[in-house]
Amino acid sequence: MPAREYELTNDPEPRRGGILRAILKKVVQFLLIVVTFFFVLLLIFRWAPIPTSAFIFHQNYLAKQNPDKHEPAAYQWLDWEDISPQLAIAVIAAEDQRFPVHWGVDTIELKKALASKRRKGPRGASTITQQVAKNLFLWGGRSYTRKALEAAISVSLEIVWPKKRILEVYINIAQFGDAIFGAKEASERLFDVKANRLSREQAAMLAAVLPKPAISNVNDPRPSLRQRQQWILKQMKQLGGLNYLKQLQ
Repeated sequence: MPAREYELTNDPEPRRGGILRAILKKVVQFLLIVVTFFFVLLLIFRWAPIPTSAFIFHQNYLAKQNPDKHEPAAYQWLDWEDISPQLAIAVIAAEDQRFPVHWGVDTIELKKALASKRRKGPRGASTITQQVAKNLFLWGGRSYTRKALEAAISVSLEIVWPKKRILEVYINIAQFGDAIFGAKEASERLFDVKANRLSREQAAMLAAVLPKPAISNVNDPRPSLRQRQQWILKQMKQLGGLNYLKQLQ
């Protein structure tokens, strides 16, 4: 009986599969390293002052590239105890009244925003936590990629940081004027007072500029800005004033 002859084949499929598995393994390892680094960073900044943010870095970059057109960011960190509670309740009243109860993404406001978009165009639904995620780690503009990252980071922040810390960071890195970031610089430059001495009216005015800080003037407010300030003052009262902050942990 003649012996069978076997042909050696150079089938590329096994080698291709091995290469793909190796690449996938490297990608997974890289993602694990990135996620681990990110959570370690969040743990550190649960207590440590925030030295900068993506938006502050971008402002300083613009100032370096074109100093005649852009000013460097004015920013200094303040601890919670040095911030007026009036400003804390004002930004909640203005930006995110369900802040104490959601997990980073307010699904109720999101549904309202989607319904409004279908009827009469875009409507904001970003929570304070989402704004911290964007301002601290991401970039401006609208894109599905950024919104997806923003949502993922927001949930991570809610897991690692208490609500009071999220609000403290927000008040410190939010932009309140052209190249003015945080409560300290905003209070001293715009009202010539310490951040812990802000009145209800001053706090409400700072909260009122948050949607468009670079083009708003708190010392010469437009009627629309003044109307928003008055609306915020009413919301602060309806929320229960400073007692509302007792919900934050």
